Amino acid sequence: MRSIAFVAALLSLIYAVNVSAASNTQDEIALLKAQLKLLQQKIEALEKAQKNQPVAEKSAAKPSLDQTSKAKSDKDLKFYATIRPTYGYIDNAGESTTDVRDALSHMGVKSTHQFSNEFKATLHGEWGIDLSNNGNFGKARQVYVALDTPLGEVGIGKQRPAQYLYIAEYVDIFNHASSPFAYDPESIFFVNNFLTYSKQLGDFTFRAGAQYDGENGANYSDLFNAGLSYDVDNLHLAMTYQNNQVYDAETHLGENRILAFSGAYTFPSNLYLAVGFQDKSYDRITSNDRNGSTFDISMGYPITKHYKLKLGYFDFDDGLDSSGNGFDGYNVTLEWLPADKLRFHLEYLTKDYTNNSGFDSVSVGFRYDYVKFLDE
Repeated sequence: MRSIAFVAALLSLIYAVNVSAASNTQDEIALLKAQLKLLQQKIEALEKAQKNQPVAEKSAAKPSLDQTSKAKSDKDLKFYATIRPTYGYIDNAGESTTDVRDALSHMGVKSTHQFSNEFKATLHGEWGIDLSNNGNFGKARQVYVALDTPLGEVGIGKQRPAQYLYIAEYVDIFNHASSPFAYDPESIFFVNNFLTYSKQLGDFTFRAGAQYDGENGANYSDLFNAGLSYDVDNLHLAMTYQNNQVYDAETHLGENRILAFSGAYTFPSNLYLAVGFQDKSYDRITSNDRNGSTFDISMGYPITKHYKLKLGYFDFDDGLDSSGNGFDGYNVTLEWLPADKLRFHLEYLTKDYTNNSGFDSVSVGFRYDYVKFLDE
């Protein structure tokens, strides 16, 4: 194409010279110049089209299988840690002490692999750091692998159950290892040997899980937990059901059944309010049945940009009137948030037991969160 253009330009130039020699009028010279300029523009357009043609063919070519797999592959890796030491004055049953404790410090790693448009694999491991006991590291909180498909997500390993994710998590806003305080004594936070399934349909999310611990309890499922959550904008509503078999060594004693409800809402003023309630039935083969409940209500309000006030009330009833460990109480927390992922707090906590002396504590604590994302 370049050679053709060059010959055409040369012939035009020769022709122009001959014509200009035959006539020296200004009008003829101007006409020839205009014709040469037009011809030059056509040549440049042809050269540009020839130059762009291979690029267009390359972009239209079908990619190889390796190229397709690489384009669909999307991996990421997250490392995180949160350190939460506390120091406080504690008055428990008339005995006072001061102590350094831990508000559930932990660290973990989470990796996801989007290996096609519709399938994603997740690996998640998280371990506690007990600052109240020599900073011991290694107690597993959750360790599992999950596969997300168009039909839902399936996970196997030690995981959070729907009971915590839908009921307790929304009232669990305090800097304390026993928060939520009414939920804490008998409820589940993590479940090992756990098989889970979850599926999101619009604003609704369904989650179910069953524990299969072949070495302890029943030969098949030891615990079943399912829940439905509705989340839209600043509103959360949920209900869950839990059933677990109760054993004393190999002796089957009966079962516990829990029906729970929760609600949480963030108002336009940034006032946060959350409620969690569990109705629990203790069904025993010996007919020593009883009913109990847990109730937690939490509130958080940002006083200023760097200060937040948190209030909570809780009530735990194990259904044992004269010999039970039921209690109620409240806590007040003031948080200072000077920077992102850094907070300090001052907390007052009190509990009034049905059959025991009260509990009071005043504590201060730090919390530093660290998150690092790594692209694989």
